Amino acid sequence: MASEGVESKMAELNMDGTAATGAGTTASATPTDKPKKQDKERKNQQSSQKGPKPAKQPQVKKPVANQDTKQITVSKSEDLAEWYQQVILKAELLEFTDVPGCYIYLPRSYHIWELIRDFFDLRIKAMGVENSYFPLFISEANLQREKDHVEGFAAEVAWVTEGGKTKLDKKLAVRPTSETAMYSYYAKKIRSHRDLPLKLNQWEFKHAVPFLRSREFLWQEGHTAHLTEAEGGKEVLEILDHYAAIYEDLLAVPVVKGRKTVNEQFPGAHYTTTIEGFIPAVGRGIQAATSHCLGQHFAKMFEIKIEDPTQKEGEKKDKVFPWQNSWGFTTRSIGVMIMIHGDDKGVVIPPRVSNVQVIVVVVGITAKTTEEDKNTLLDKGAEIKKTLKSAGLRVELDDREGYSPGFKFAEWELKGVPLRLELGPKDLEKSVVATARRDTGAKGSIPLASLTSDVPKLLDIIQADMLKKASDEFAAHRKIVREWKAFVPTLNDKNVILVPHCAGGECEDQIKEDSAGTVPGQEVDAKAPSMGAKSLCIPAEQPEDIKEGQKCINPKCGKDAAHWVLFGRSY
Repeated sequence: MASEGVESKMAELNMDGTAATGAGTTASATPTDKPKKQDKERKNQQSSQKGPKPAKQPQVKKPVANQDTKQITVSKSEDLAEWYQQVILKAELLEFTDVPGCYIYLPRSYHIWELIRDFFDLRIKAMGVENSYFPLFISEANLQREKDHVEGFAAEVAWVTEGGKTKLDKKLAVRPTSETAMYSYYAKKIRSHRDLPLKLNQWEFKHAVPFLRSREFLWQEGHTAHLTEAEGGKEVLEILDHYAAIYEDLLAVPVVKGRKTVNEQFPGAHYTTTIEGFIPAVGRGIQAATSHCLGQHFAKMFEIKIEDPTQKEGEKKDKVFPWQNSWGFTTRSIGVMIMIHGDDKGVVIPPRVSNVQVIVVVVGITAKTTEEDKNTLLDKGAEIKKTLKSAGLRVELDDREGYSPGFKFAEWELKGVPLRLELGPKDLEKSVVATARRDTGAKGSIPLASLTSDVPKLLDIIQADMLKKASDEFAAHRKIVREWKAFVPTLNDKNVILVPHCAGGECEDQIKEDSAGTVPGQEVDAKAPSMGAKSLCIPAEQPEDIKEGQKCINPKCGKDAAHWVLFGRSY
């Protein structure tokens, strides 16, 4: 990677969440008559970047003399993008391929996704949701049935034009989302109110920052149909609770639940609910997951309709449209976890999702150690591993020869293993193991006799402490701002802000423009993003009531405030 500042590197890596431009992009589905929201945001962000543009071809950062390049060679606080790249590669979470935007999910990261999948799958099945799989390819005609919806994904759509050496008569799209693939089936399946609710989910991959935004990533996408808006609305919030539980209970990442403003909601949605996270290193918010009420928009388009069950016998049976929901969760969650918990030693993985929860390292073996004493230590290490595995923990023993304990400690810290157990001759004499926590570095000891009870307890403490630390930091960086003069300075202190806002779209656009670093005379922190702030959500838990007569924070607006809205610079 080139060694430019955080902002230029993030622009290069496409961490703003827009579709990548340049290498690896494909032609859009159709030309558009005017710039769409995504194009406008990309243009605004690019124009707001200060300093030299990033190099077209990333350069490999030269190591400092005598520096251990197997470890992280840059501070997270000084160069987040370079740190992130090193962490995901050196911690063996992910590997690049020769296809831009496509990555290899290595066992350490794929294990996290498996646990997320199992956690969520159990919960949605309890709600009556069934898993299915719909074709990856769809026809151009089918994709264009909902032009307004597709325009938001146009720059990301990949097209197949040849099969082997034969040119296809009609090109096929690698579907960017599932509405057009699924709803033709829904129109066939749903004939009566007795066919409702219909609840299907699919686990899939989607065709660039690794984990956060890439051409191909793992995700689930649920689509359900309901008789009434109330029934669908209940599910929307239930799914959002499950998504929040994945972040908080598994990944130890705090989130704020809320509802998107009209400007930021999913294209074609009746409304969008969301959970929002926060990356302290750069003071940016990040959308963690969304659950949408699609209303009856797609039902009307795909002619999914039923007879009105509320009409009496003998009356003409009018056709009504069901209410539909859509909700999705991706491997972006892993990237959020890495950026929140990781440090200058590497990644820090919460115990509940780490593929190795405990690493046992035998220490104290020297050239003077007898073969008998050496074997005694190694055998005891293997016994500890077996004991903890029998207690349901994921444990490994590092008994490699030719590597110093310090090298082993650093390697497992880089890989984020939550707990290290050290066993040396003196520990064996005392019938204990020494402990070292990855999250805090705190050390202690545990009696060998109580390993199966004390180690799980310590892992639970580590999990809880990681969530508390991240929660406290997020709470400390959510600031209430009541006057415009404090808006940008508070953002520049790496905060997201709660402001009284009218919830109007034009006003929101104005705030984004006026909070950007391109405004003449406006002070912007050199390390802070120069892009403007956008609304992240209308939090479900409002900090206080909006007082009667309280105005929108935008001095150019003049309208009454409707809600406290969370604004911030974001990915």
